[in-house]
Amino acid sequence: MADYFSGRLMNAFFQHLKKQTPQYLALMRVDRPIGTYLVLWPTLWALWLAAEGVPAFDLLIIFVLGTVLMRAAGCVINDFADRKIDAHVSRTKQRPFATGAVTEKEALLLFASLCLLAFGLVLFTNMLTVLFAFVAVALAATYPFMKRYTHLPQVVLGAAFAWGIPMAFTAQTGELPPPAAWLLYIGVLIWTVAYDTFYAMVDREDDLKIGVKSTAILFGDDDRAITAMLQICVVVVLLMAGPRFEMSFIYYAGLIVASGLFIYQQQLIRYRQTDNCFKAFLNNNWVGVAIFVGIVLHFLLEA
Repeated sequence: MADYFSGRLMNAFFQHLKKQTPQYLALMRVDRPIGTYLVLWPTLWALWLAAEGVPAFDLLIIFVLGTVLMRAAGCVINDFADRKIDAHVSRTKQRPFATGAVTEKEALLLFASLCLLAFGLVLFTNMLTVLFAFVAVALAATYPFMKRYTHLPQVVLGAAFAWGIPMAFTAQTGELPPPAAWLLYIGVLIWTVAYDTFYAMVDREDDLKIGVKSTAILFGDDDRAITAMLQICVVVVLLMAGPRFEMSFIYYAGLIVASGLFIYQQQLIRYRQTDNCFKAFLNNNWVGVAIFVGIVLHFLLEA
């Protein structure tokens, strides 16, 4: 009898899981990988720079999978935090929480599961990287709630998105990241604030109505000038990092391409049209690609 009821419970569980899987995938933004790319590119920069060439294959797999899992976890906890807000924002009103397709318990269990899977991967590195992983989880869990208390949630997001950099250095070298790695971290943090301001510009009118804070609201009419200055700061910081990593001209060529993309993004947001602001946000994927290609080609040509 116990086996019968146990079997029925298991069958009901798997039927429910099958039914809810599309909603869980939507929570994890599997269909919108741009966030994963924006976390992954700086992490790959750091892995190549720390290894001074192609990193260890096991670390590459760990960090790629870890990035996918933690970005998914961040999306889940973000929707949990915004569960009473998303229904009032035109861009997010079809998300699973906004439509009532998932429960709070389901989201929290999914978040915890994704974090545990990512943490399991980190256990294959070293103790220092494991300790850094706790900071990664704290940043991912904290960011979604910041928009209620500060107009600078993008800074916390930048700290979270860039945290793969010190983790990559500790995993590759077994030591605390060198000063040059933290310079890279600062550059990525600033970069994140710039492109996530573009993203926030899309929702600015809705956010003003419901009381959500962002850099787009804080910057106001100066948003274009401030994001341009932030992008200039990114280029300057990455230029400063170049000599510290003994990079060659090809790295700087990648920065030139990235600078050109920044100029293009400023043209896109010129009239603050929401579609173009979103395009400017998406275009930052290619900034990450350009710099990564410059780093990889540097080590290939120098080998």
